[in-house]
Amino acid sequence: MLTLHPNVPHYRQIYENIKNDIINGNLHANVKLPSIRSLAAHLNISTTPVEAAYQQLAAEGLIESRARKGFFVNELPPEYLRLGIRSSPEHESNSLFPARDTPGGYLYDFHISTIEKEAFPLSSWKKITNDVVSDGRLNLNYGEPQGELGLRIQLVHYLRNFRGVHCRPEQIIIAGDQAYLMFLLSMLLKEKYSDLAIENPGYQLIPAVFRKSGFSILPMPLDEDGINIHSILKCECKLAAVTPSHQFPTGKLMSLEKRHSLLNWARNRNGYIIEDDYDSEFQYDNKPLPSLQGLSENTNVIYLGGFSQILAPAIGIHYMVLPYDLLEDYHRLRIELMLEHPASRLSQFILQSFMEQGYLAKHIRRARKLYKEKHERLVAALETHLGGKVSITGRGAGFHITISVDDSRTSGELCLLAKNKGIRIIDANAFYVKASEPLPPSIMIGFAGILLDQIEPGIKKLAEAWS
Repeated sequence: MLTLHPNVPHYRQIYENIKNDIINGNLHANVKLPSIRSLAAHLNISTTPVEAAYQQLAAEGLIESRARKGFFVNELPPEYLRLGIRSSPEHESNSLFPARDTPGGYLYDFHISTIEKEAFPLSSWKKITNDVVSDGRLNLNYGEPQGELGLRIQLVHYLRNFRGVHCRPEQIIIAGDQAYLMFLLSMLLKEKYSDLAIENPGYQLIPAVFRKSGFSILPMPLDEDGINIHSILKCECKLAAVTPSHQFPTGKLMSLEKRHSLLNWARNRNGYIIEDDYDSEFQYDNKPLPSLQGLSENTNVIYLGGFSQILAPAIGIHYMVLPYDLLEDYHRLRIELMLEHPASRLSQFILQSFMEQGYLAKHIRRARKLYKEKHERLVAALETHLGGKVSITGRGAGFHITISVDDSRTSGELCLLAKNKGIRIIDANAFYVKASEPLPPSIMIGFAGILLDQIEPGIKKLAEAWS
């Protein structure tokens, strides 16, 4: 059965699993899907990501909603017949429905959101875990709704030193999932705002939650240095969600000039920028630019961060830094919703001690060195084996590289050819909200989770798959 990964949007995991089950033949035409409420309860999540996944499947013609009956699988649209996706052991174990075919899994897994197990500081984490459990600090009752104060204090120091963020503990809200934070934020903003500008292509979790909260979502094109400012200025919106330090999925870096332009826009509109700074600690070619939030005092920026990529997805700690003028509304909402602790207290106490004792800073320094070496190995392998066929459009930061492929086939077809050879890569074009014309193939290749000595042979195998 499906196990949801915390650092991948839940709606996308549900959507992809059901889509694959339909294409694989595990779900036949006229089969009734679980209700939104029952599937959400089974997965122990809110109904929002399930409903978003069902809506996307319906938009593609894979399922249909029948009045007072529920959702049913349609006859497979012709455009999907040629995909011929087959199940792998990973898909079988991670599927909502049992698979019938189980050929070999991935030989080379270039997933964009995994980490190498050996890179995690397990011995230090285990030591601190034992200390926290045995020294009486662990309180098994409900914690603070904003997250434990000790961890929030550590986050203040960490964000100032690593990202230049200006904040105090009372501005920080901790949660186990970014969707939880976005739900709170959408509730905070919906009385005064109605539109949200987003990057296109971009990370879809934030707009998915805001859409369910009643916001109109306005996709904005990208320039070479990030979101197109002129498009934002032409619309009436006062909210924008961006990934300035490593745009997802293209990998573009927002210029300092554009950062100031965006800050001026938010200030002049009396609006806010939602800054998702998801993997900004890992910059390899340049000194990291400071966060948008940290460029000036009292900025209209809502800052998002987390430890899924810094440490591991299993840590389950995300956070949001609110401007002071939103705190009163937050506390009013917190009381109204009777919010209790938002994330595992044990994980919070362990992470607090991990930071207090200097282990996090040490880990980041070591991880930067490792991931920089992997990044360079991947770039070299691409230039060696696919140099005449691809151009690197996103590099120098984060956990993935984005490439444009000179090929008449689509991104989906190229991903399928790779999969048939045991290689996992990601279709970057899947993150467009909509495209007015056919898109040239664009692929995301992750490098954090794959072993260093597997990168070059994996890319060589990819070149063979595309030849």
